[in-house]
Amino acid sequence: MEKEIIQISVREEEERRIDRFIAEHTDFSRSYVQRLIKDNQVSVNGKSITKVKIPVSFGDEIEVIVPEPEQMQIEPEQMDLDILYEDSDVIVVNKPKDMVVHPAAGHMKHTLVNGLLYHCKGNLSGINGVMRPGIVHRIDKDTTGALIVCKNDAAHQSLAEQLCKHSITRKYHAIVHHNLQEERGTIETYIGRHPVDRKKMAVVPEGKGKNAITSYEVLSHLNKKYNYIECQLKTGRTHQIRVHMSYMKHPLLGDKVYGPAITKPFQYLQGQTLHAKVLGFQHPATNQYIEVEAPLPQYFVQLIESMKTG
Repeated sequence: MEKEIIQISVREEEERRIDRFIAEHTDFSRSYVQRLIKDNQVSVNGKSITKVKIPVSFGDEIEVIVPEPEQMQIEPEQMDLDILYEDSDVIVVNKPKDMVVHPAAGHMKHTLVNGLLYHCKGNLSGINGVMRPGIVHRIDKDTTGALIVCKNDAAHQSLAEQLCKHSITRKYHAIVHHNLQEERGTIETYIGRHPVDRKKMAVVPEGKGKNAITSYEVLSHLNKKYNYIECQLKTGRTHQIRVHMSYMKHPLLGDKVYGPAITKPFQYLQGQTLHAKVLGFQHPATNQYIEVEAPLPQYFVQLIESMKTG
């Protein structure tokens, strides 16, 4: 199997060590990146480097060579997957909370991909490499709901093109702080890396990030202090809904990264309240439109009911 090559362009003024920068722009741990650097697997502007502390600069072109994964073999694991739809080309899974979507260096077990490899008997697309077989898009570890996975490369290419054209229907349900002034609306900004905390995303000026569009609608008012809403992604940026709602001063309830600290305990609250509810796509083989709905987790239902009466 050929080595995987990852290319990263530095598009902002940075004051970051290269090991930190690469770790923040990949799924690798910093210790694994440092090992790659020391093994001459990283180059900057075509020149191999071996020092982990050199800074990156605007315009740098970084290339990371990921060794063949003999030592990173992903093992199939039998899991009780909640399958919403499946055929010979694609599978849609209702991902539970706290499950990582795919393995990364140093985290090779108990991910959704481990379970899918067992269920699909290894029949997953290989376009995204050995570490992310079948994965076209991801949702956060702390987010639940519908995720589509491809069983072959043709399906993967079709779904990737639909994602690029923003033609896939993706609706999320969430609980946010405070009452929104408008019952429905659209948020359009640019989203990029946070200028200070590089593990976070933020709304940034044009030219510093990618265009991001989220539509929202209030479904219910809870406790007079919170809104249960539906958000539809027009684009798919990292942490898009979480960043947009925080930017609007309506952060997600339970979001420890973009929201306020919870001083009053909520019964049934289990982290950020974000669920990928609806996923719609053109089937890659038949071109038929398919829409799948993932039921809310039980704790989410109980939380909403308790907030209506609390």
